[in-house]
This record gives sequence, structure tokens and C-alpha cells, in this order.
Amino acid sequence: MLRPTYMELMDKANKDVKEGEEPVVKSRYSIVLAAAKRARQIIAGEQERIVTPDIKPLSLAVEELDSGKVTIENGGNGN
Repeated sequence: MLRPTYMELMDKANKDVKEGEEPVVKSRYSIVLAAAKRARQIIAGEQERIVTPDIKPLSLAVEELDSGKVTIENGGNGN
């Protein structure tokens, strides 16, 4: 099994949502979009927020999401 799981990433993205508020991430699709967007940013030359040698951009994007170095805003945009 791959780590982190979609559910773990969804829980981290929604951790600050208070009861009655709309969750930031509602589906795995949002996680995939955010990770793909961040990977494209890394490929385009944006500064990596985690220093990990020899890791592919998509794996790095997922690690950044998991560590909290990159967050997801409403609409699935990574920032």
C-alpha cells in the first residue's frame, strides 16, 4: 500500500474545518488535481519545499501535501 493514502491526505487537508463548514477536499479527485498541479509547478522550476534528492516531481508534490508544506484551498488549488 502506498503512503500516504488518499484518506490521510483528505483528513490533513480538512483538519481545520469546523463543524458545519464546507470541507476543503471532498473527494480523491481533488487530491489528485492538487498533487498534479504542484508537480507541474515543480517541473516548471518553482522552489521545492522539501529537499529530497532523486525523487520524481509527483512524489515530491505528494510528500509536500502530506507534510503540510503545501496546502489545498477551496477548489483544489495547491499553494
